[in-house]
Amino acid sequence: MRTIRTRTDCVRGRDGGGAKPCSVAHAQTTQTALSKEAGTMSDKFAGLARVMAGKYDWKPGEGVRSVGDVFNLIVTENGLLVTTLTGAGGGRGGGRGAQVIAPEKLQESLKTSYANVQKAIEGLSDADLKAPVKLFGRDMTKEDAVRFLFGDQHEHLGQSIAYARSNGVVPPWSK
Repeated sequence: MRTIRTRTDCVRGRDGGGAKPCSVAHAQTTQTALSKEAGTMSDKFAGLARVMAGKYDWKPGEGVRSVGDVFNLIVTENGLLVTTLTGAGGGRGGGRGAQVIAPEKLQESLKTSYANVQKAIEGLSDADLKAPVKLFGRDMTKEDAVRFLFGDQHEHLGQSIAYARSNGVVPPWSK
């Protein structure tokens, strides 16, 4: 597995002399880093879904996704990502199913979809990460597909935070 150095520590001698050689304090694989990112997004989206319960129909204007639409889109994207990474479903991807609107069910759907993404990512070898796939008609690697969809989901996270604040709701991690 490829290792990504995420942080190094350097220690100075007691006499204030030169720095001792730096050692790797923590190194993680690409798979571990991506899985951790999925866990972070799961916590944030599920937290927002919890505090926005009762406001899933709210949207800032016509032609724009509602709060619930955004959360359901994330569940759908995660299903597509799992299909892309594992090849399950013949590579067709998961179409949009029925919209989940019950708050507890939507929160659970978000958590489950991210748990499935984490499992799929953790099951990939370094060679698997470099395997070619098609996503939205574009050629990329499996790693690129994860990063592409995570980038999109970060944009939707910002959108969801703006929706919450527009409704006087503070994201749970900001309290």
